[in-house]
Amino acid sequence: MGYVKKGNLISGSIVAFFTFFIALLVSLGSEALVRAVNSVIVAIVLLFIIIFLGIFFDIIGTAATAAILPPFNARAAKKVFGAKQAVKIIRNNDVVANFCNDVVGDVAGTLSGAIGAGIVISLGSRLGFIDLILGGSVMTSLIAALTVGGKAVGKSIAVNNANSIIFSVAVIMAWWESISGMEVFKNRR
Repeated sequence: MGYVKKGNLISGSIVAFFTFFIALLVSLGSEALVRAVNSVIVAIVLLFIIIFLGIFFDIIGTAATAAILPPFNARAAKKVFGAKQAVKIIRNNDVVANFCNDVVGDVAGTLSGAIGAGIVISLGSRLGFIDLILGGSVMTSLIAALTVGGKAVGKSIAVNNANSIIFSVAVIMAWWESISGMEVFKNRR
């Protein structure tokens, strides 16, 4: 059996720390939005947006692990806008996949479950005839089916279009870096 390296333990701890605060902020924000609007329809729309974001980021994380480096090295040598960022994404595919698939995916899964529970409770209090246990089970199953089914389709798209997906993300990243002056992968490979 292997052992855990100190650097991996520290990296995992840092990711856990930031994930906690990202989840807390997003959860408080979405909860405040749902309560402020006090509309089941807005909550359902927010639920679908969060599920979609989880799937979208899963596609990016999967594409980062499936993309191949040589075409982007050639584009970077020709100074194509975004190619340098694509090289950095692929060279740091473990970090990208961890953030996109795990951090964003898990936060989206947790939030969608919480919003789904809120929807069931809201419908139960308004309509009165909804069994909360049955409603919760149906909502959980619906969220799981949409998330897992969406990610299954997304993974196929990501693997078959990895380079074009990563280049699109890299162009957005290059645009962001040029406007903000902040490098996403500063001091990384």
